[in-house]
Formats: sequence, C-alpha cells, structure tokens
Amino acid sequence: MKRVFLAAVALFAFIVVACDKVDDLLTFYINEEESIRIESSFPFGTLMPLTPVTVTTNSEETFKNNKTRAELVKDVTLNKLSLAIAEPQGENFNFLKRIEIYISSEDKKAVKIAYLDEVPQNATSLELKSTNAKLDEFIKGDTYTISTKAELTKPVSQDITIKADMRFKVTADPF
Repeated sequence: MKRVFLAAVALFAFIVVACDKVDDLLTFYINEEESIRIESSFPFGTLMPLTPVTVTTNSEETFKNNKTRAELVKDVTLNKLSLAIAEPQGENFNFLKRIEIYISSEDKKAVKIAYLDEVPQNATSLELKSTNAKLDEFIKGDTYTISTKAELTKPVSQDITIKADMRFKVTADPF
C-alpha cells in the first residue's frame, strides 16, 4: 500500500513539473515602449486624463515568431510597467502624486492595467503595480489604446515626456 501511495505521489509530482515545463515553453513576452506627455498647462490637484496613445500591434507576426497563433493564446497579462522621464533631462517625479494606466480598443472598454497611488519623492524612475487584468483580446487585436490618468502635486513649468516600458506575458495552448 505504501508503494502505491509513493508511486502516486511521484506520478503527481512528475505531472506538475511537466506541466510547468510545457507552460514555460509556451510562454513569451511582448515588449512595448511608448511616450506619455504631460503638458505645462496640465491642471494639478485632481486625477485627470492625458492624451491617449494608440499602439499598432504586430501580434500575428509576434505569435508566429513564437510558434503560435492568436487563437491559441490563452492568457495575457501585464508583467511589468516602468516609467522614466525622457525630457527634460535631470527631472524627477516630484510633480506627480499618483498615476493610473488603462488599455482599451475600439470595441472594448478601458481596463486599468497598472497604477501607483503614492509616487515616492525624488524618484527618477517608477515601477507601477499591475492589476493582473486579463488582456488577451487587446493584444490579439490590430491596435489598442494606452491612456493615462495623472494627478500632479504642483504645476509643471515645461512639458514633460515620460517613457513607458511595458512587458506583457503571453501564454499559449499547445494545440
């Protein structure tokens, strides 16, 4: 009886490890870099939307390069989103109180994908918190829109350009 139990435990462990290995083989990342612009006329003290950015996907080619197809993609989530100030040089995020990032498409309403409720003082780069929202339908499409809501702590004297680096984790089914 003990042998049967040990064999069952060993078989279960093998299946779990094998499934993890298969998922690793079927998982890849899509990196996107976009610019967010905060104009010097942007109001402060309230959470306000910035100009949205439309992203053209290369999803069919990306899926093909990773040996899969859109219909086999089963799970897409935002794995990482970092912000850094591109212009002006030497600026930090002291002007920013909080920030939220959304994704939408022509036929799908906006979904919050990342946020930071309290921006640390003197930060020159930020790592936003992912909401772990399911993003399959956005990434499979031809385009999606990234929109941002920001709350400033003080007025900015010149336009600020922020570079947003996004990494989406994609997992596909084998068949």
